[in-house]
Amino acid sequence: MIGTRVTMSSSYLVLLFCGTSGKQNEDLGTDEEQIVLFVYLLLDISNNKVVSLQHHYVKPQTDDISETVLTEECKAETDLSEEPIKNAQPLEQVLDEFDRFLKTKGIHPDHGGNTFCICTDGQLHFRLSLHPETCNKGILLPEYFSRFYDLRKEFKKFYKTENINCIKDMLDYLGLEGDLSVEYGVRQCQELASITQRLINDGHIFGEPEVIKDRLEPGICDKADHVDDDSVIRARGLPWQSSDQDIAKFFKGLNIAKGGVALCLSQQGRRNGEALIRFESKEHRDLALKKHKHHLGQRYIEVYKASGKDFLNVAGGNNTEAQAFLSRGGQVIIRMRGLPYTATTEQVLDFFRRGETAVDVLDADDGILFVHQADGRATGDAFVLLASEEDAFKALQKHRELIGTRYIELFKSTTAEVQQVLNRSMDPRSPPEPETTLPPLIASLPQQASVAAFLPQQAITCGTLRDCIRMRGLPYESSVTDILGFLGEHARNIVFQGVHMVYNAQGTPSGEAFIQMDSELSAEAAGVSRHKKYMIQGNKKRYIEVFQCSGEDMNMVLTNGTLPPTNPTTQVIQQAQVMQRSPTAMMSPGATVIPSPYTSYPYGATAAAAMASAQAAQAAQAAQAAQATQLAQMAQMAQMAQFTQVPPPQAIPATAMTTPFASPAFTHIPARAPSQSFYPPMLYWYPSPPVSPQTYYAHTGPSVVVMRGLPFTATIQDIMNFFEGFYEISPESIQVQRTADGRPNGDALVTFLTRIEAERAITERNRKVIGNRYIELFMA
Repeated sequence: MIGTRVTMSSSYLVLLFCGTSGKQNEDLGTDEEQIVLFVYLLLDISNNKVVSLQHHYVKPQTDDISETVLTEECKAETDLSEEPIKNAQPLEQVLDEFDRFLKTKGIHPDHGGNTFCICTDGQLHFRLSLHPETCNKGILLPEYFSRFYDLRKEFKKFYKTENINCIKDMLDYLGLEGDLSVEYGVRQCQELASITQRLINDGHIFGEPEVIKDRLEPGICDKADHVDDDSVIRARGLPWQSSDQDIAKFFKGLNIAKGGVALCLSQQGRRNGEALIRFESKEHRDLALKKHKHHLGQRYIEVYKASGKDFLNVAGGNNTEAQAFLSRGGQVIIRMRGLPYTATTEQVLDFFRRGETAVDVLDADDGILFVHQADGRATGDAFVLLASEEDAFKALQKHRELIGTRYIELFKSTTAEVQQVLNRSMDPRSPPEPETTLPPLIASLPQQASVAAFLPQQAITCGTLRDCIRMRGLPYESSVTDILGFLGEHARNIVFQGVHMVYNAQGTPSGEAFIQMDSELSAEAAGVSRHKKYMIQGNKKRYIEVFQCSGEDMNMVLTNGTLPPTNPTTQVIQQAQVMQRSPTAMMSPGATVIPSPYTSYPYGATAAAAMASAQAAQAAQAAQAAQATQLAQMAQMAQMAQFTQVPPPQAIPATAMTTPFASPAFTHIPARAPSQSFYPPMLYWYPSPPVSPQTYYAHTGPSVVVMRGLPFTATIQDIMNFFEGFYEISPESIQVQRTADGRPNGDALVTFLTRIEAERAITERNRKVIGNRYIELFMA
């Protein structure tokens, strides 16, 4: 027997048992409960005897230590009580105690000790409990935790039996008895020791241990590869900014195949919150399925079975150029979006070399892959290889810097994403859809020109914070790109969707624009640097005035010092005041004062009388010169009427979006088209580039989506079914809108916890149907 023992790969075994505050045994780790019991036993293999046993309670992380930390299921199974757990050491300190124990016993690998390996009862203690929890808590495990023996597998292999699912099954097979007089964790370790000693006595040799990979390895997948259907899962509900490494951390403890994370893209090339993950074996795939509805950050992730074909459709490629690019072995791939179609490799290399965060692209020109369509046209995308994570960190700080007049978006990518983008771009049967066909994140008001996506100023910004700039004197044909080029380096400080072109009542440019910056300092710097500088377009050379301003200043400019009308009374009064001051008053160059049509409000008989008065006044205004006096008289008459049917809309308070599901009032939402054509005097265009997969938003709190076109019989449950897959939606987050007499008007407000989720809902669910009616979705 001694001869067989010396051939074993380790001299000692550490039999380890973990217990959580939730489920135990075959469900250990499936409920994300924290470890509260950590017991280990040192076994000398050469002499086949127990050296020492250590027992530790573990204090879980809780927001309130007075709360109950153990579930009833845990108490029933383990006989543990609350008090010793609450007074115990946290997991990090218990692991430090374990490390010191190894040193005192002379088996610590860093101190020249004898070799040892950890042994557990099955896979769950390591793969679904210890490794995931330490990863979530930011605890770095020593190298010796990456190798272990699964005692059940060793037992099945030696005794040639399959019906072994727990410690009791092994004890029964060997005819051994357990000691029920000791504590739960100690008993488990002692029983493991009895089984292990019997195995050694019967001649079993512990060979090579299992390995837990500590990081995701890059790899290339070919369309012709075979991928086992039993090794792939689909993860759904991922944050859009998640990288392949983030997903690998979510599955920490399970071994993912090389290049085994494929982030799924929508038809527009954006990440859609799903990924396909390929594991090394069916066993690891089955363990991954146990993580269904586990959390990644604040979101829980759905995990489902998928097929090998699904994975190949996303990650597989046969593009030789892409294969050559990916085989160069770069540690990090960076995706560039928004490149000029004429961009060259030298421009890309110069982009990364300049500035304080300069980095070198791996293999220079060969480390750049431009994405082209099947006919050879550029798409504005490229992939770049970098040598290290440090280089990637510096490179990503160049996000939104300029090449020419275009600002460039940068984000981490993956080998699978390279394959997927190349496959789509080179397929002539499915050319990429133009960005203008995407469902708008803001609804459009009636169109009178070729201008898209308008919104009133009050829905854009307000307040006294001077974080905006006003540009005046723009050439009428100037575009957003021209403005970005004019602002130069200051363009990188523009917030997402922060460029607002101003149009007059006729739908033509007014020569003005308002820009939202990320801070007052950025707005001040842009104003000082670019005021009265020249913008050159073709043969035209015009100097542009640039002023720092606030949202309130913007409103004052656009309304010539008057507040936006909130009801018919104030509307007529304010119009009269403006006309008394200046009969030719205009909101800004090229925009006349136009009142809102009364037909867009559900007025009663009193309002009808006011509307008749208003129409008479407008007729008199066109026929007589004393229009201001008549308007003042009409305002006085309107004040005498009691407009109680329609309360003035309330602005969304700043605090309304700070608590989940605090649905704001139904304001700032484009109204249904009135029976008569009407165009507001000032409109704003959101022309910013499309959302890239890793765009971060200044506003990340709760956001409201408007549903329009609901059947009048639609219920809260119908709306929840419509948003199936968006699990933060609850009845409290849904607000069905009603008419003055209490009947549903076909609209509803739905509050999402984050803007990213709200926009994902719009992208995925816009124009889907409830019953036989399709539903429009847009941001409130």
